[in-house]
Amino acid sequence: MLLAERQLSAEHLANKDLQLSEKDQLIAELQQQIIQFWEDVRLLRQQKFGKSSEQNPLQADLFNEAEATVDDALEPEEKQTITYERNKPKRQPLPESLPREQIVHDIEDKTCDCCGHELHKIGEDITEKLEVIPMQLKVLQHIRPKYSCRHCEHHGTQVHIQQQKMPSAIIDKGYATPSLLSLIITNKFQFSLPLYRQEKLFAEYGIHLSRQTQSEWIIKCANALKPIYQHLKQHLLKRPVISCDETRLQVNQVDKSQCYMFIYCCGADSPPVEKHAPPNIVLFDYQATKSAECIIDFLDGYQGYMHVDGYQAFENTLAKLVGCWAHVRRKYTDIIKSQSEGKANKALQGLSFIQKLYAIEKRLKGKSPDEKYQTRQTEAVPIINAYKTWLEKSVNNVMSGSKISAAINYSLNQWSKLVRYLEDGRLSIDNNRVEREAKHFAIGRKNFLFCHTESGANSSAVLYSIVETCKVNGVNPTQYLTYLFEQLAHAPSDLEPLMPWNFDQD
Repeated sequence: MLLAERQLSAEHLANKDLQLSEKDQLIAELQQQIIQFWEDVRLLRQQKFGKSSEQNPLQADLFNEAEATVDDALEPEEKQTITYERNKPKRQPLPESLPREQIVHDIEDKTCDCCGHELHKIGEDITEKLEVIPMQLKVLQHIRPKYSCRHCEHHGTQVHIQQQKMPSAIIDKGYATPSLLSLIITNKFQFSLPLYRQEKLFAEYGIHLSRQTQSEWIIKCANALKPIYQHLKQHLLKRPVISCDETRLQVNQVDKSQCYMFIYCCGADSPPVEKHAPPNIVLFDYQATKSAECIIDFLDGYQGYMHVDGYQAFENTLAKLVGCWAHVRRKYTDIIKSQSEGKANKALQGLSFIQKLYAIEKRLKGKSPDEKYQTRQTEAVPIINAYKTWLEKSVNNVMSGSKISAAINYSLNQWSKLVRYLEDGRLSIDNNRVEREAKHFAIGRKNFLFCHTESGANSSAVLYSIVETCKVNGVNPTQYLTYLFEQLAHAPSDLEPLMPWNFDQD
C-alpha cells in the first residue's frame, strides 16, 4: 500500500462516524500488511546472510505436527518410513594413468640384530604422494627451408623459390597453438579464471599475453567451433526429453539492463554408465531478450518433453512441458524462512507432501524407466492426489495476496505440468538438471561480471557449450579442444567423429 493510501486509511480510521466493524476490518488489514512486510524482511535477510539450502530451520519443531496432518489425508498402507545410512568417506586412489617415479627407502644393514644372519625380503609397503610440476612452456620453431635453382639463377629470366607451406591452423598469425588456445578457454569457461588474471599468470613466466589478444583468440575459436555447436544442437533436438532454463547476463554494449543466457540440456550431468547409452549434451544460447520467440527459434518445432520452470513464454512452444516440483518446494521453504516460529504450519503441511514425493525419487535413483513409471503409479499418485485435495481445501482458507496463497495457487496453476512426470519413467520430478548447469555459469559470471559485446556473449555461449558437454561425458575439455583445433584446421566434411563422446582421450 502506498504512503498516501496509508495516510488516507489512518484519517479514515480516525473518523468518528465510521462503524466499529469497519474500523476492526481496517485494523486487521493493516496488521496483516505489517506481518507481510516483516515476512519480506526476514526472507531478504535470510537470502543475503543465511544459507542457500532449502532445508527449513523450523521443521525440527513443527515437522511432527505437519506430518500428522498429511498422514490423515493418506490411507494407512500409503504411509512410509524414510531411513538412510550415512556413508563413511574414503580416500580415493590416485589415477593409474599418472606416471610414477619410485623412491626406495631401504635399510643399509641387512643383518639380523639378534643372531647376525642375513635378512631376506618378505614384502614392502608402498605410500603414494602426489607431486606437482608447475606449468611447462616451450617454443615450437617451425623451420621451413627455402630452395632455389642455380641454373635458373644464372641462365633463366625468373627464379622460383620453393618452400613448404605452414601447416593449417585455426589462427594463422601469432604464436597461438591448439594447446595454448585450449588452456585459455578451459581456464575461463571451466575454471572461471578471467582473462586479466590469465594475463598476470602468463606474465609470471615472462610471457606478455594481453587480455585483448586472448579475447580476440577466443572469438576466432568460437567462430571455428560453430559447426560443432550446430551439430550438437541437431543431436539435442532429436532427443525425446530435454530441459531448459535461463539466467541473466549483462552485456555492456546492449542498451538494456539485462540480457539472458538460455541453457538447454539432455541426459544426465555425469558420464553414461552404459557404453551405448545416448550422450549427454549441454548447449548455451545467448539472447538479448527473454521473449518467447527466442525459445521458439532455438527449438525449431521441437515436440518432445521439455522440463521447465513456471515461465509463461514456454507455453508458446510445441513441446510437452514438464513442471518442476523443486520450484513448488522452494516456495514453501521461503515461507518457513520468512515466518516466525509457530506460524509456518500451513507451509510445513504442503512441504511434507513434496518431501514424500522426493523420498520416492531417491529410492528410484538408478532404476530403469519402467520401474520408475510403475513405482510412481503405485506410490506417488496417491500422495499427489492427497496434495491436490489439500490444495483445493486450503486455497480458500488463506488470506489473498499472502505468500502461502501464492504458493498454493502456483501449484494449482502449474498442476497439469507438475503431474506430467508421471506419464513417462524417463522424466524427472524437477528441473534441477539444467539448473545445476545454470549454477556453473553463474559462478563464472561472478568472476567476469559481464560481456562487453554481443559477439563476446555469443562466443561465450559456444565455448561454454563445448566445455560443459565434455564434462558431462567424462571428457577432458583441454585435451578435446586441442584435438578439435588440430582437426578443424583441415576443414573436415564429417563432424560426427569429432563429437565429444567419440573422442578417445587415452
